[in-house]
Amino acid sequence: MKRFLFVLLILLTSCDYFQSKKVSTEQLLEEEMQAINWNHVDDYPTFSDCDGATTNAEKKACFENYLYTLLTSHLEEQHIVVTDDVSDTVVLKIHIDKTGQFSIKTIDMDDVTRDQIPQLDSILRHSFDSLPKIYPAIKRSQQVATEFSLPVIVNIN
Repeated sequence: MKRFLFVLLILLTSCDYFQSKKVSTEQLLEEEMQAINWNHVDDYPTFSDCDGATTNAEKKACFENYLYTLLTSHLEEQHIVVTDDVSDTVVLKIHIDKTGQFSIKTIDMDDVTRDQIPQLDSILRHSFDSLPKIYPAIKRSQQVATEFSLPVIVNIN
């Protein structure tokens, strides 16, 4: 009799384990969307010249160095004359869409720099006219748009 009660007790308490819990697709989607870190990409945007980079950090460094090199060479060709010394960090807000199109959203600089070098905005924008093909960033096997800031130190004496 004790054995029968024991088996009956186990069967009655274990019935809850056999019930399936239904979860809506909206709830699953919401949980998945919250689990994704939207501030990081799986692969950074890159140029074909950066194919040798294997890690994500190397790809990012190669991409940024390529932009800095292109910008520096273009700025060195310019003959900029100022009446006062200019020392400023200009921040370029760069956008690369999911097809690899490069654009500068904004250029943030001091008013003094803007007054001393009024053509700096157009010089910076034209520095990137000869960019090679950009391969967009990848997030979860999908091409995605990215935005980042590129600081440029302007120091003219």
